[in-house]
Amino acid sequence: MSDQHIEVFREEAAELLTSLESALLELEESPQDEELVAQVFRAMHTIKGSGAMFGFDEVAEFTHEVETVFDLVRKGELPVSGHLVSHSLAARDYIRSLLEEENGDPVDRARGRELMQAFRAMATSSQDPASLPPEPTINPRTIPEDLVSSSDEATYRIRLRLAEDISTSGTRPESLLRELADLGPCRIVVQPDAIPLLDHFDPEHCYVHWDIILHTSRGINAIKDVFIFVEDDTEIAIDVIDDGDSHDADPSYKRIGEILVERGDISREELEAILGVSKPIGQKLIDLNKVTTGKVQAALQEQELVREVRSQRQAKDNASSVRVPADRLDDLVNRVGELVTVQARLSQAAATRQDSELLAIAEEVERLTAELRDTSLNMRMLPIGTTFSKFKRLVRDLANELGKKVDLKTTGAETEIDKTVIEKLNDPLVHLIRNSLDHGIESPEVRRSQGKSETCTVLLAAAHSGDSVEILIRDDGKGLDREAILAKGVERGLVSNESQLSDSEVFNLIFAPGFSTAKQVTGISGRGVGMDVVKRAIEGLRGSIAIDSKPGNGSTITVRIPLTLAIVESLLVSVDQDSYALPLSVVEECVELSRADIARAHGRHLINVRDQIVPYIPLRQAFEVSSAAPELQQVVITNVNGNHVGFVVDQVIGQHQSVIKSLGRMYREVRGISGATILGDGSVALILDINHLAQRAEQSGE
Repeated sequence: MSDQHIEVFREEAAELLTSLESALLELEESPQDEELVAQVFRAMHTIKGSGAMFGFDEVAEFTHEVETVFDLVRKGELPVSGHLVSHSLAARDYIRSLLEEENGDPVDRARGRELMQAFRAMATSSQDPASLPPEPTINPRTIPEDLVSSSDEATYRIRLRLAEDISTSGTRPESLLRELADLGPCRIVVQPDAIPLLDHFDPEHCYVHWDIILHTSRGINAIKDVFIFVEDDTEIAIDVIDDGDSHDADPSYKRIGEILVERGDISREELEAILGVSKPIGQKLIDLNKVTTGKVQAALQEQELVREVRSQRQAKDNASSVRVPADRLDDLVNRVGELVTVQARLSQAAATRQDSELLAIAEEVERLTAELRDTSLNMRMLPIGTTFSKFKRLVRDLANELGKKVDLKTTGAETEIDKTVIEKLNDPLVHLIRNSLDHGIESPEVRRSQGKSETCTVLLAAAHSGDSVEILIRDDGKGLDREAILAKGVERGLVSNESQLSDSEVFNLIFAPGFSTAKQVTGISGRGVGMDVVKRAIEGLRGSIAIDSKPGNGSTITVRIPLTLAIVESLLVSVDQDSYALPLSVVEECVELSRADIARAHGRHLINVRDQIVPYIPLRQAFEVSSAAPELQQVVITNVNGNHVGFVVDQVIGQHQSVIKSLGRMYREVRGISGATILGDGSVALILDINHLAQRAEQSGE
């Protein structure tokens, strides 16, 4: 078995375990949902089958115990309970640890044995262990397991003949056929040729057999599961007639005669002897009593279904997907970033030379580069729901640990964001949710005494806002204690007793390093580590975080982050001989600043913009530029955490696609600069961290 196949199995198993966790959490809320039960069963069954195929025997053996229990749930013999869901979530974690063992992560096999015993006990609570069905041993003349993946679409020919006295065991053939039909598009043809004359007819016996054509993506094991309890009384043959790889095959499929020969209904010699007659082949065979009408009908149904499936497959070929390693996508985006820089140089050179032909070429390259940039960045976009789904488990486990009742609701899970941003956003969101549950939400008893519902609601929402994503974490708990936070800030010397602070300024104190109002240290919080880390992580993503809270009505934390960290639209400006870039997403407008405007403000850094006073930061002063400012400067007005702040520059150059480059090790501690970009002439422009510049100006009282 090649390492590549094993790696593919690990990736698919990881996806199955993620969907399994989501399904289990939903099942806990909707224990009567049969589709969720089936989803859990299918995930377990697929992991078991694929694990055995790729040599993960320990995974297959363990998963079999869980699958057995959910098979009983599926049949209505065992109810869904919180006990079952908790053990299933623990089983899911154990399976993941087995799959990740080669990475050096330890596996608690004692825990695995405990879980196996627990699932066996659940199974025996439903029925005697001796009566549990054995593993399916259907082994017809059919399919090598390594040819049909349980996740690949395929079309199967199934020939089914049940024992004549099958009904005496309580099995209903129509239930089996209905379960088969649930697997996918299905054509069923009854073959009545074995029905005896009336004198020998027993109404309790089953004399007919069936030819079934089934198209499904559920795999061979799902078909076998349908007959798991009647395999000893069943003659069944399953053949793959279209394995899903024939994208270029003729949609017309096989002719009727070829199908009948392949089925074994007639011989090749008989077919060739009859082909000379002018009637349709099916009618010829029926007239000569070579085959029955039912067999021809079955061949026609097979031909029709396979033709339909192949036609649909050809129509969807353009929408097929390819699994690509993430590092290849990262490399592609890096190459596109370099191309954007070269394109800028080409455009500048063309403009300098005033060559019309070169200008036309440069414009065409610019258009193609922009399209390639958008395409490559979109390839890295993932729905943020992939992160949201992880938090359902986190909230469930924390709520149980804290003895609180919490209902997590999510909206905007389909909002897409760069995968790199999602990866770096996970830890800050975990900190925020943990703090919300520990500090912001009251115990059920306290909530009941206040007239609230015992169950607190936590909302996790995401939405696009320009070229950024806005994420809200909102709860209906007790809210932040303004006075306690202010008192702690005074105690630590962060603010003075005489300071007149707004609510937002007080709430921002919790982002100070080591700040905590918790009276005792717990396993969840209280050590003063968390919120300062959150703020640094969010600012490291060139984002912002804000808090709003009302006593008794809960808190809302708003996180705003860019869609991508690779290439951003920016506004290019200059101060003296140096160029700087500001993220275009926060720029609202640009206005002129004359020396007369500065004189009217009497030395204060304020400008009147349409009867609104806007504070500004002179970048010449902030960066200690000694040369004289021009007569007419420009103020770039931005939105910083909901407030308008201006940045005074010498000149606004215009819009620019900035390929973000990180600063070298020597410059990482420089505050106010978040990165750099290369301009078309090869010079470097620094990307301004406007949040930090505004914060520094506010602290210095400028």
